[in-house]
Amino acid sequence: MPAAPTAADRVYRHVKQAVLERHYEGGTLLTEGEVADAVGVSRTPVREALLRLEVEGLIRLYPKKGALVLPVSAQEITDVVETRQLVEEHAARKAVPAPPDLITRLEELLARQKREVEAGDLAAAATTDRCFHAAIVRNCGNAILIRLYDQLRDRQLRMGVAFLHSHPDRVARTLTGHEEILAALRAGDADAAVDAVHRHVGWVSELVRGEAR
Repeated sequence: MPAAPTAADRVYRHVKQAVLERHYEGGTLLTEGEVADAVGVSRTPVREALLRLEVEGLIRLYPKKGALVLPVSAQEITDVVETRQLVEEHAARKAVPAPPDLITRLEELLARQKREVEAGDLAAAATTDRCFHAAIVRNCGNAILIRLYDQLRDRQLRMGVAFLHSHPDRVARTLTGHEEILAALRAGDADAAVDAVHRHVGWVSELVRGEAR
């Protein structure tokens, strides 16, 4: 049996999930006392958990004041998108001809994301969005690239939730981008798949920065 999570682990997971799902917005100042009360622990494990989250770049600690939730920066968006395009375009090209199990998986994820959007569950839709792209990357079979892509997971999830909440009227275009990627893979057209990934990831990054209409 796996060991039960420690008090610090519980605090870490609680705060991290709240930050990634935007229950704690960027710019929010958290105090040790309120976090301890929310999780039902003493302040000692709260300090340990907040130190871990500061190392991950999600918060910044200020002595005697609390922990500031860091907003997503323009530079972070640029760095993540540049890395995503390099990895995902390579993976899309390698995915052709696409194995049937990949096509089936992408179809399932797209259908799930549509249901989540219709239900207004934007946090779940952002998670499924990430899973859609990750499925293509994992298919390439390059363990180093997969690990690199997994390192972007939290940042992608946070940006995705922020984007969906800020632009719920444009979620349909995100779904259309996934449909275009899937159609290109079904057709066995590597160039079209790479182009669809490039346009989709690039458009979302521009929208997050406020540059796209």
